Amino acid sequence: MDKLIITVLGKDRPGIIAATAKSLFDLNCNLENVNQVILQNQFSGIFIVLPPPELSLNTVKTTLEKDLADTGIYIHVNLADTAPNGNGKGEGENFIITTIGPDQKGLVAKFTRIIADANVNVTNLRAVFKGGDTPGANIMVYEVLITPDTDQKALFSALRDKAAGLGLDVSIQHKNIFQAINKI
Repeated sequence: MDKLIITVLGKDRPGIIAATAKSLFDLNCNLENVNQVILQNQFSGIFIVLPPPELSLNTVKTTLEKDLADTGIYIHVNLADTAPNGNGKGEGENFIITTIGPDQKGLVAKFTRIIADANVNVTNLRAVFKGGDTPGANIMVYEVLITPDTDQKALFSALRDKAAGLGLDVSIQHKNIFQAINKI
């Protein structure tokens, strides 16, 4: 069987990853990638696994549902699409785009539209909106892969213009520079 992608969602509590990993181990599946995040009190985990050839997708799904039945966790199992990404390029340089400022509806939609229109892929997004009297606590961090054929000047100009129009501070840095600065 091909690789599986397993999504695990629910109210956070200790032991979700342990229970999921144990169930997959008992099925003789190999965990190839795991990424999890907690947003407020909600757990979201994505597991990419390589099951043994004789194991069916349905067996993995029913076993996980049975093993995690008492946790209130939602589980979705599907075949992983391992074809190259949308633009098929996969080559480029990683940049970090950070915006800080007052929260308002549509921020993520507005910035990701600009990024998508430049045919640039968002490889990681972290948005923290705490609102209140501290607009500096509202931060969005986009990691993007910019391919060699991207018009960087036009993209960065569009992002700066949008940020200025929305009253946001924006920072655009090559990932290597961002990491070097943040290590100091």
